[in-house]
Amino acid sequence: MPEALTAEPRPSPVAAFPLPGSHAACLDEAAPTPGCAPAAERLQIIDGLLRPQARISPKYFYDQRGSALFEAITRLPEYYPTRTERAIFERHGQDIARVVGSRRVVIEPGAGSCEKARALCQLLDATHFVGIDISADYLHGAVEDLRRAVPGLDARAVGGDLTAGMKLPGDLPAERRLVFYPGSSIGNFDPPAAQQLLAAMHALAAGAGGAILLGIDLPKDVAVLQAAYDDASGTTAAFNRNALVHLNRLIGSDFDPGQWRHVAFFDEGASRIEMHLAACRPQRVRWPGGGRDFAAGERIHTENSYKYPLPVFMAMLGRAGFRQPRAWLDERGWCALVHALA
Repeated sequence: MPEALTAEPRPSPVAAFPLPGSHAACLDEAAPTPGCAPAAERLQIIDGLLRPQARISPKYFYDQRGSALFEAITRLPEYYPTRTERAIFERHGQDIARVVGSRRVVIEPGAGSCEKARALCQLLDATHFVGIDISADYLHGAVEDLRRAVPGLDARAVGGDLTAGMKLPGDLPAERRLVFYPGSSIGNFDPPAAQQLLAAMHALAAGAGGAILLGIDLPKDVAVLQAAYDDASGTTAAFNRNALVHLNRLIGSDFDPGQWRHVAFFDEGASRIEMHLAACRPQRVRWPGGGRDFAAGERIHTENSYKYPLPVFMAMLGRAGFRQPRAWLDERGWCALVHALA
């Protein structure tokens, strides 16, 4: 789950993150101010809502409550990616450490709880860590926890939007950088945007000894995929609907999340899970300066999650400038951790 729905906006290797102080307050569920997104972002959100197939970027899942809901999803019995990736680390950890090397500067876009980074930083005896996440308040708390768990680690939090580009602290060492992108989040980007994101990550890791370590979700039985994105407890449904609460704060809209139904299905032709919100009844959603009528059953597309065959993904890494890729898989061949040199 989580980051960009389509190739627009495309990640830029040079564009800077909007740091806390822009609309960071909107990312906190306690922030009551409606319509607090910057003007350009507000127009972009509204443009997506007004398209014939309405859509919102899955980055809007991640306010403070959404980040907590996603952490709950990772613990659900149906949601295999987190457990499976952990099993890969447990099975191949020493080999991964040998290939990746120690004393790394670990950079994690979309860091969230930093739970996976904690294990990796300890495994690699990392010297520095930079976590980047759109939910700034949630991230700062997670980085504080990471500092306590890994004494001596220089750990930083950068709040901002992954799809707007990545700019790191100026005093971060330029050598031995490892871009760490676990959890198969690369699958949340349509292929052109995923390719550009990989190029942006290559730019981050391009100094001496730079590399990438990221997780991908491989194709598998449709029933397994379906259950992972439409769990019996309704946690993923709550996560999906929470994006509407976030939009209400960002653009001043009046979505009623209770009037929208979670929909998830696998598109075999595109090799992707799609998540949508379907209107439970005819309704008009308003925001300052406009609005839109939705018919009963009309959908808003909120997320894609691509399941890349390993050879396809290896070719994408090569086009982004990475070399000598190597993959570790779980016993069932459901997921992979992939390392490549910058």
